[in-house]
Amino acid sequence: MQSHLRLRRVVTLLSFLAALIILSLPFHGKADNDVVYVVPIENSVEKGLSSFLKRGVETAEKENAKAIIFEINTPGGAVDAAGEIGKLFTSTSLKTVSFINKDALSAGAFISLNTDEIYMVPGATMGAAAIIDSEGNAADQKAQSYWLSAMKGAAEQNGRDPIYALAMADTDVDLPELGSPKGKLLTLTSDQAFEVGYSEGTVASIDEVLVKIGYPNAEIRTIEESFAEKLARFITNPVVIPILLSVGSLGLILELYSPGFGIPGFMGISALLLFFYGHLVAGLAGYETLILFVLGIGLIILEFFLPGGVAGIIGFISILASLFLATDNVVYMGISLLIAIGVSILASILMIKVFGKKMKIFKKLVLTDSTNTESGYVSNETRTELVGLVGQTLTALRPSGTVVVEDERLDVVSEGAFIEKNKNVKIVKVEGARIVVREIPNLNKE
Repeated sequence: MQSHLRLRRVVTLLSFLAALIILSLPFHGKADNDVVYVVPIENSVEKGLSSFLKRGVETAEKENAKAIIFEINTPGGAVDAAGEIGKLFTSTSLKTVSFINKDALSAGAFISLNTDEIYMVPGATMGAAAIIDSEGNAADQKAQSYWLSAMKGAAEQNGRDPIYALAMADTDVDLPELGSPKGKLLTLTSDQAFEVGYSEGTVASIDEVLVKIGYPNAEIRTIEESFAEKLARFITNPVVIPILLSVGSLGLILELYSPGFGIPGFMGISALLLFFYGHLVAGLAGYETLILFVLGIGLIILEFFLPGGVAGIIGFISILASLFLATDNVVYMGISLLIAIGVSILASILMIKVFGKKMKIFKKLVLTDSTNTESGYVSNETRTELVGLVGQTLTALRPSGTVVVEDERLDVVSEGAFIEKNKNVKIVKVEGARIVVREIPNLNKE
């Protein structure tokens, strides 16, 4: 009986150990436990997107993914941001795949060309990649030359005919067979892209892309943008930057015309803090830029209590330096600052000319009380009681000098004539501190 009990215990213990061993073994839910990451590229291409994609690539590399698929639907965006993304894609050892799920235009086309393979959904488009400036006009020749070289290089590095990439960015390339004669930018449909070798196939879903790239049973992991990254992308948009700077400067200017610290000041500081927050999250600025900005504000405030103007000048330079350090496009930042300064000047003119407001801070620095006679202020005592009194010159009047009147020495002037010493004079006029006398005959003379 005891032997059977011992045997049962041994069997139970062995079964428990076997279960532990089985549970400790890696579970292969998918063939070879392959992992493929999917990262979306949506809306405009800007610096904030570059930071998000960098996180996606680093995560996929860390997890030893087999490939990373970029699901693209973008109208394009900033050339410098697209350039950074292109370098990011070509520098990774992962297999990179573009899944164009609708449109890959302008910078989106360039990004797609920097991946190892391209797949498009039916009806998708890729192309129209001309470079334009902030006003919507064609960029200068230097910028166009750089962009054409970049488009050509992106196509060639993955074995694609560069003529089609050039046609996407240059209207001088003539491809009438693809509906892009001279004078028109090339935009490829999914069928045309496959025909010219700019697409490895037309697919309807991510699952079909996995089959095409050889990982049909791979585990799909999607990386989504965090709220902070979405906010950073919005803030670093080239259109939003001058608006934020304008709101910031306008809010602070209006605060100078209103008592206390109210809504305008809160809006101004919030806009500027948002500017730095977005650039910090996007990886465009470090904390040193924010420290430099706060230091500049502090020095300007200190200027109101210190003479000389040195602190204010250094503070203003610190603020400008912090803004320029927070961006990698000095020209665009300069334009944005000019817009913000223009808005501030216009607001100041309106407050003074239209609303009759004055900056409240100057009330502490400038004396506004009137020191007129009506208010009881006098610069000197007026001795009107002296008019008509007679005295004797103590010095010659040329025409000014000194006389003695009732044992009081007075500084006087004659009416213009020279009067000798020890002559009798009469006070005829008192104008503030100016006492006017006239010579009179000697009273002792018979």
